[in-house]
Amino acid sequence: MAQPPPLGELPPGYISPARPTAPQILAGSLKTPLWLRAYFQGLLFSLGCGIQKHCGKVLFLGLLAFGALALGLRVAVIETDLEQLWVEVGSRVSQELHYTKEKLGEEAAYTSQMLIQTPRQEGENILTPEALGLHLQAALTASKVQVSLYGKSWDLNKICYKSGVPLIENGMIERMIEKLFPCVILTPLDCFWEGAKLQGGSAYLPGRPDIQWTNLDPEQLLEELGPFVSLEGFRQLLDKAQVGQAYVGRPCLDPDDLHCPPSAPNHHNRQAPNVAQELSGGCHGFSHKFMHWQEELLLGGMVRDPQGRLLRAEALQSTFLLMSPRQLFEHFRGDYQTHDIGWSEEQASRVLQTWQRRFVQLAQEALPENASQQIHAFSPTTLDDILHAFSEVSTARVVGGYLLMLAYACVTMLRWDCAQSQGAVGLAGVLLVALAVASGLGLCSLLGITFNAATTQVLPFLALGIGVDDIFLLAHAFTEAPPGTRLQAAIVVGCNFTAVMLVFPAVLSLDLHRRHCQRLDVLCCFSSPCSARVIQILPQELGDRTVPVGIAHLTTTVQAFTHCEASSQHVVTILPPQAQLVPPPSDPLSSELFSPVGSTRDLLGQEEGIRPKAARKSLPCARWNLAHFARYQFAPLLLQTHAKAMVLMFFGALLGLSLYGATLVQDGLALTDVVPRGTKEHAFLSAQLRYFSLYEVALVTQGGFDYAHSQRALFDLHQRFSSLKAVLPPPATQAPRTWLHYYRNWLQGIQAAFDQDWASGRITYHSYRNGSEDGALAYKLLIQTGNAQEPLDFSQLTTRRLVDKEGLIPPELFYMGLTVWVSSDPLGLAASQANFYPPPPEWLHDKYDTTGENLRIPAAQPLEFAQFPFLLRGLQKTADFVEAIQGARAACTEAGQAGVHAYPSGSPFLFWEQYLGLRRCFLLAVGILLVCTFLVCALLLLNPWMAGLIVLVLAMMTVELFGIMGFLGIKLSAIPVVILVASVGIGVEFTVHVALGFLTTQGSRNLRAAHALEHTFAPVTDGAVSTLLGLLMLAGSNFDFIIRYFFVVLTVLTLLGLLHGLVLLPVLLSILGPPPEVVQMYKESPQVLSPATPRGGTLRWGVTPTLPQNFARVTTSMTVALHPPPLPGAYIHPTSTEPIWSPAVTPAANSSATE
Repeated sequence: MAQPPPLGELPPGYISPARPTAPQILAGSLKTPLWLRAYFQGLLFSLGCGIQKHCGKVLFLGLLAFGALALGLRVAVIETDLEQLWVEVGSRVSQELHYTKEKLGEEAAYTSQMLIQTPRQEGENILTPEALGLHLQAALTASKVQVSLYGKSWDLNKICYKSGVPLIENGMIERMIEKLFPCVILTPLDCFWEGAKLQGGSAYLPGRPDIQWTNLDPEQLLEELGPFVSLEGFRQLLDKAQVGQAYVGRPCLDPDDLHCPPSAPNHHNRQAPNVAQELSGGCHGFSHKFMHWQEELLLGGMVRDPQGRLLRAEALQSTFLLMSPRQLFEHFRGDYQTHDIGWSEEQASRVLQTWQRRFVQLAQEALPENASQQIHAFSPTTLDDILHAFSEVSTARVVGGYLLMLAYACVTMLRWDCAQSQGAVGLAGVLLVALAVASGLGLCSLLGITFNAATTQVLPFLALGIGVDDIFLLAHAFTEAPPGTRLQAAIVVGCNFTAVMLVFPAVLSLDLHRRHCQRLDVLCCFSSPCSARVIQILPQELGDRTVPVGIAHLTTTVQAFTHCEASSQHVVTILPPQAQLVPPPSDPLSSELFSPVGSTRDLLGQEEGIRPKAARKSLPCARWNLAHFARYQFAPLLLQTHAKAMVLMFFGALLGLSLYGATLVQDGLALTDVVPRGTKEHAFLSAQLRYFSLYEVALVTQGGFDYAHSQRALFDLHQRFSSLKAVLPPPATQAPRTWLHYYRNWLQGIQAAFDQDWASGRITYHSYRNGSEDGALAYKLLIQTGNAQEPLDFSQLTTRRLVDKEGLIPPELFYMGLTVWVSSDPLGLAASQANFYPPPPEWLHDKYDTTGENLRIPAAQPLEFAQFPFLLRGLQKTADFVEAIQGARAACTEAGQAGVHAYPSGSPFLFWEQYLGLRRCFLLAVGILLVCTFLVCALLLLNPWMAGLIVLVLAMMTVELFGIMGFLGIKLSAIPVVILVASVGIGVEFTVHVALGFLTTQGSRNLRAAHALEHTFAPVTDGAVSTLLGLLMLAGSNFDFIIRYFFVVLTVLTLLGLLHGLVLLPVLLSILGPPPEVVQMYKESPQVLSPATPRGGTLRWGVTPTLPQNFARVTTSMTVALHPPPLPGAYIHPTSTEPIWSPAVTPAANSSATE
């Protein structure tokens, strides 16, 4: 027998199939589905022929393209900004965040470094001098942190946030204030003199010791300096801020301290203070008016008596505020200290990050391990470090996962028969999927799509597991057929699909060449000792030959079309006019039996190992495989009546439990779920969530309306927002902390000073020099008209007021008064946190300059951005956040009806607003996806009945996964919702192959369900195992979040898919399955297969009398198999009733082959 031509070398006379035209479909009810199936099969066949013919070129070009795309990983950018990761693009919150950044810039005004102290013994009272002494020790250690960068030393006093540093005309006093002005530190130590120890500034005056806050009495200092310099304006500033004696007038926590000032209340009696009494009502910074730290900011776990007096607490908190990188850069730009280092914003950012890391480290180490208290420290840099660690690619886990998948693929596809072994194909397939994953991620990088923690921690393993599924499916199908996540996830899956559809068939073709040349698997350089049982039938036209007797396994890759015969609506496959079949060497041991399968069943199963040999039997271990197990053990057991009943009862109970579990699912995702347990960061976040659930938020007012004429609406908006349950109210003795209130109160104050000066005659129509500073400011404001032609009107001094009887500022004075207030009251402006945009112009007041230019006050530009600060408290559960957000949004909506454009801003609105409509969007997305899945399955399977069953199973899987999440305590957030929505698509992998196998086989429902299991059990199981192996690498993550929210959920999803696809769906199909697509025409229409005389050189296939049990199988673009060993308990066609099948040539110009 002549050797067949090498693979890839087609005969010269072979003509590649042209693009199929619409086949001739006979009349009948199945006309459209059959036409579509025939059309798409023709397209796929043409594609396969082209790949096989040029397999080397396809493989080379595919690897080249994927390798080039993989190089894009070099420019990958990992996103760790929580706002960018968590806020939905294009959402309301995203638009508001964009507006804020457009007006204020990218950064906040300051960053917070926090210390939380808790007792080691839970429930112990922390309001004792000893406990506060330990807190002082930790805070003092942290405040003394110094880092050296760029040849400079950086301490807290250089980089801390200082609120409202005033501008003083006297140069000496201005320099002293600059050095002494305290950092903003919110600490319970500010109730005591020891709070001054955290302030590191100092100044020097001749004849005095170094001035520090521990020994500074501002009132005494002003009295001593009064005779030498004019400090009236500075004195009024301190009086308005209610600075008083600052820290030296407060009790000493340790009255025995040698430096405890004599002015301390307990200095002389040497009695320890009552800590609970001193902390009751909160503490103050150096300014009693503008720096009030409420109890909730300092104490956690408070207990009060029935009268509301503070008795005990379980936690202390101190917060150090630092400048933002931009502020630090601007502060030292042009300074002599940085002129020689090329000072930049990046350097400022690095200084802050280095200092913060050192701050956290020293604070955590400040107390000995045997201390009764423990310190938890945290900073924004700590959070950034966590996110960076969370997003880092674990090379060891990636390599380990892919090596494990390589080993599994190789071992799974190895066979005892070298000619049937495909270990090398498995290795090549996994490597190809790995390259496809890398190329998909590289393409994302080239498109500018940033990576995140899910991209680096989850997607490589998930894409590998899912991608290898198709490799196993195609490889199993190739064995059976005789030889012849999010935009990023979508891109990666698309690359996987391209690799599997275009490049992997080229790998299979090369493996076919290896088998044809009788080479060993994997070690393809060595000859195979196995006998040659592989035949190759090239995709050439069939000649006018008869089928040789004794051939039990025939293969050809000719093009064929399926259509419905008009007379009986039976499925008919049209073969080309000529056929050329090459039989294998005569081998009586190679006779095989096949079961009848439909012609539309191509590439869906595996048969090796289940074919009994006539003369030689292999060992059971070599003969057993998953298909064998499905055929002889699993399917007969599953399809028994009592087994079906048990399966239905089990899944019904599982569905019922899942519906109950769905009620247990809570919304939310806290930082404690993301940070690894057992770490110091997790301990801090847990303590903060338990004791200090406070959130700084702001009510932002936008442009587009007139602030001057909308003051009443602004006050009403503030009142509505303040009345929300979650808003922390200010103390009864303190005015609301907003810019509009501070502005109005300041105007009322200077109006009162003017009235006094006017009444005493110190201010007249023509002079204000003898009046007070505030009286002179009021004088200048009262004479403003706002008219560019006549800007001043002195007659208004007695006829107008800066604030009317209703508490409103005259609109014509609003923006001019805003300019004066911003320039004259820096402490009030800083305390209000107004963040005006555009910022009002600077204007310096000189009481002794009476020129016209000094009298004119420039008006500020109309405001486009301002904000009211608030504190939200008691937000523990997601429901609390949702309630607060809904109340805030309702207040803004009401203000919008009054013409005020406003929105809330802050971390609760950035990270929790998604929960307002999360469940509704989730249900809507799942519903739409199920409907789309039904439509797609109905179109591709051409059977709405089957599509409905698939969607039913997918819906059950989604509900059960959701319920199991409730039992596992996994909360619902955007990440689990994505997995739940994706479960519908992943579940299709486990169901559609079984469904297609059921549709394209013949016989009763039980028999067809058994055949579907036989052909799909192995690839579906291998695909599930490969997915689990890919997910297994997630179990090694250091983050519980990855384990709980990805590994556990996706593992449960895979197991549910396996159970529903291989257990529930076959049972449902055996009971409710649709009728088959193909029927046995030789059974119902024997005349079609009866012997005939040759007509027109075409072939019609039949069964020869000498082969009563061995039917020929012709594989065209589909697999055609006839009569394998029947399944146990299945219906067996009597031999006596089977028609005689013999090769004959009929005169018909176009004939059909039936199956």
